[in-house]
Amino acid sequence: MSDKYYMTKKICKADIVEQIHQTTNLPKKDISLVLDSFFSEVKEGLCSGSVIELRNFGTFEPRLRKGKANSRNPKTGEKVKAEPHYIAAFRPGSELKEKIWKIKI
Repeated sequence: MSDKYYMTKKICKADIVEQIHQTTNLPKKDISLVLDSFFSEVKEGLCSGSVIELRNFGTFEPRLRKGKANSRNPKTGEKVKAEPHYIAAFRPGSELKEKIWKIKI
């Protein structure tokens, strides 16, 4: 996809840690540990087939992708069979949807 579909600023974990540190004055090391634990719990939950619902934010869920018999390797053009597999999916909550819709273009 072209960059025109995305906002220009990317935010990484370090940026989130810094912002939380500025807001709460908690040690960055503690904030980073909490974020790592949160991400680990989300990963573990998804891998065990659980749906993770965060009110006013969104829902993470494992989704089954159907297999395809006639897929192509885009690099070589070779026909390959894609097996059914799970992907991690995110559905934004209504509050997040409303805020995203209000972003000025």
